[in-house]
Amino acid sequence: MKYGLLISAQHSPTEDFAEKVRQHAEQVATAYAYGLDSVFFAHHALANPYAYFHPLALLARLAAEGPRMIFGTGVLILPLYHPVDMAEHVATLDAICGGRLVLGVGLGYRDNEFAAFGLKRSARVQRFEESLALMKKLWTEDSVTFQGEHFQVENVTTKTRPVQKPHPPIWIGAKKDVAVERAARLGDAWIITPTDELQQVQRQVKLYRDARVAAGKSGDPEIAMIAETYVAPDRTAARGEAEPYLRNKYSAYAQWKRRSGEQVDDYYNMEQLLTDRFIIGNPADCIRAITSLHAALGVNHFLFRVQWPGIEPAKVLRTIRLIGEAVIPALKSEISR
Repeated sequence: MKYGLLISAQHSPTEDFAEKVRQHAEQVATAYAYGLDSVFFAHHALANPYAYFHPLALLARLAAEGPRMIFGTGVLILPLYHPVDMAEHVATLDAICGGRLVLGVGLGYRDNEFAAFGLKRSARVQRFEESLALMKKLWTEDSVTFQGEHFQVENVTTKTRPVQKPHPPIWIGAKKDVAVERAARLGDAWIITPTDELQQVQRQVKLYRDARVAAGKSGDPEIAMIAETYVAPDRTAARGEAEPYLRNKYSAYAQWKRRSGEQVDDYYNMEQLLTDRFIIGNPADCIRAITSLHAALGVNHFLFRVQWPGIEPAKVLRTIRLIGEAVIPALKSEISR
């Protein structure tokens, strides 16, 4: 089992951005000091009403705060970018991280992101698959020719190669069945989103494992889960302190999805999310929730998202410290039984 921090660097556009970078550096340094294993960085473009730091730049700055930690993107919207550029970005980041980078990628879902990049959202799956295929060739072959629908190169070579061989692990965020099967076929791990119903995910875990076998992959898969997490000494205080920020965040997410034509009334049932999916409470509550998710789903890498727009930095750091002091040691004992 591994435990990590997921940083969604969303902030009010009126805040001091340089100070926010300093706060994120303190979060990573605290996570490292308290024994967390990893730090991942989320991604959106044009994320109104919030400002959103780009994960690749932020990762490059903050990697120095966590020597020996795993660093990753969770997830980068891969279809927005050209794979030649991204292959060299990723190789550079892997060197910055000392060969401990994870490339977490996903399709994206917001129409305005694709439109702003001059792309059609309907082409995202094909761009995604072509990007991964071309990037892997660039990382491993000396002369690359690739003729896809969206990307073409003829006899090109990059000497900017990742430290990890053949390349950094590729983790894929997926929600729908077809995307879960794609993650099994093309990736090294599946990242579960923080809002899916438990019964749906239980079914999809079997789907994922079966699809891996069908793709000729063996061994116990890595399954990661993003979890909205807030820990406080008192259960009632924990919910009261976290709920306003989570409601504001998911209200913005619901608006994004509505603009893309998706039905979100059930998807963002906040009472159900706060009760059944988010990990909020005192340390004992959080230990029970994580133990239950591990037993039900086989999740072996939890990514705790502990910071949302507007929340006080001191409360974020308290959650990280409590996870390290009171939650992880108990989980190591509980889950190893």
